[in-house]
Amino acid sequence: MLTLVSLQRQRANRRASSDRHYHAPMQHTEIDHLVVVAHTLAQGSSWCQTALGASPVAGGKHPSMGTHNLLLLVASAAYPKTYLEIIAIDPDAPPPGRSRWFNMDDPAQQARVRDAGPQLVGYVARSAMVDMHRWGLINCRYQPGPILKASRETPKGTLQWQIVVPDDGRLLDCGAVPTLIQWQGAHPSDGLPACGVSLTTVTVRGMPDQAAQVLRLRPLTRLPLPGPALTVQLQRPDGQVIALSTATAWPAA
Repeated sequence: MLTLVSLQRQRANRRASSDRHYHAPMQHTEIDHLVVVAHTLAQGSSWCQTALGASPVAGGKHPSMGTHNLLLLVASAAYPKTYLEIIAIDPDAPPPGRSRWFNMDDPAQQARVRDAGPQLVGYVARSAMVDMHRWGLINCRYQPGPILKASRETPKGTLQWQIVVPDDGRLLDCGAVPTLIQWQGAHPSDGLPACGVSLTTVTVRGMPDQAAQVLRLRPLTRLPLPGPALTVQLQRPDGQVIALSTATAWPAA
């Protein structure tokens, strides 16, 4: 039989456990990969060779999202294990039972990448505590969505990860706030060949201070709006530095 004292102790223990879970110091996150959406993978490969001076390698299929991808290693001393993902809707896959990630079902975005070519739309941050970082964003009044389990097959085995995707598939703050991911086992960069392309800077506009404190994302440059939500600079094999940007974002009215 529970006494009043024992009930009070149980409630205090639950509160202490909750406080440790939600208010423990956050670990930092790291730039995992950049996301470029293409109309087709053939279009994306051609763009990559022209813009970055390197050829991407085959990635795989994402059955739960109806997409497939190409990958390019862009790791550097500042951004270890980072890669660029070129992703497109897989024409051979059935429609998923939900909105695709990275805003890929948006008609305006589809028209832009079809007519103007592949576009940088966002980036993904690697976390070792994806549930805690997700709750941190929720406390910042974001709706980052549920944690989804995903996987894809590769010649070297199955890659598995957890990723946070809003139910409507849209990006947070137009791509200024990253999608969160936690890998389980092998990382895609482990099997990617060096290509001479390296990521040099990542700049975001519009990320609130509270979100920055939650994510502790490094290295990262934050600037005020207006301007592109996300701009990255990459150095090509020939030494030329090019900039890729998302669409321009504006302060909320």
